[in-house]
Amino acid sequence: MEPTPIPSAQGMHLRRLRDLTEYEVADGNPDVRGWAVRGGDGRQFGIVSELIVEEQTLKVRYLDVELDASLRSNEQERHILVPIGVAALDEDGDNLFVPSLTLDSVPEYPPYQEFQISREYEQAMLRALRLQLPENTTDTFYEQPSFDEHSFYGNRRTADTPASFRRRLE
Repeated sequence: MEPTPIPSAQGMHLRRLRDLTEYEVADGNPDVRGWAVRGGDGRQFGIVSELIVEEQTLKVRYLDVELDASLRSNEQERHILVPIGVAALDEDGDNLFVPSLTLDSVPEYPPYQEFQISREYEQAMLRALRLQLPENTTDTFYEQPSFDEHSFYGNRRTADTPASFRRRLE
């Protein structure tokens, strides 16, 4: 069965990494799926459920975070997307920190329902995190600090790792 792509956000084809069966997390990068997501105060908000990637650039653009049930009453609204550049890996443990994720910001955050990523959704998400909105152009939308994976991986990534994920070796 052919994996179903997430509809493009003005030409950017974003997919769940699990749907790209011929790809895997690149050597030198930790696979953060299942890791705890903590806010700036250290409180756990949920876990990383999936990586949302841009296949053409081999870069992770978003973390699909499944929120703790106590934060959202509706089961359909428990997933949110977090831009890769606003999170940081814990130096020692299997935790991600998102300083802009707070108890006040979660109710403002638009829920993510698979296959519904539009530019409007992306902008609403950035506003909920109180982040600067980039120019609304396809070519430069992801060229801003919110999507900079180097700040995410920090010291947990080797310097010579060119991509977030890669084609599986047979």
